[in-house]
Amino acid sequence: MSTTEPRRANVGARTDQAPEGVNLGADNALGWVTFAGMMIGLVGVLNLIYGIAAVGDSKFLIGDTKFVINSLHTLGWATIAVAVVQGLASLGIIARVQFARWLGVAIAFVNAILQTIMLPAYPWWSVALFLVDMLVIYALIVHGGKEDS
Repeated sequence: MSTTEPRRANVGARTDQAPEGVNLGADNALGWVTFAGMMIGLVGVLNLIYGIAAVGDSKFLIGDTKFVINSLHTLGWATIAVAVVQGLASLGIIARVQFARWLGVAIAFVNAILQTIMLPAYPWWSVALFLVDMLVIYALIVHGGKEDS
């Protein structure tokens, strides 16, 4: 092919197809599961800080709000307990332990409920953690069962 001859465009070529022998689905699943493990670990650390702030009567939490279940102190201790389980689930998910995947789904669900209960204390923070929990649940359920290749 000379430099003066125009190049033919691959009009019918699809760019989403992988070369033979390459499985893009497993790489995508691996990325989602890694994302879920890292995010559940990050949310666990944030929940630990958030729980300590709730138990310690921090000034950035709205302390005079009325909660459906007990008080800010009780919810702070519940958040600390959830954070510990999230940390363990994160380590297991990153190590590709199947039980940790289901533990991650369960604890993300529990944390989503806890965040909706804690909405009056710090609304935007609770909504952000709720959305991360939904992404973690999606990643672990949809992509967690795919085998690595």
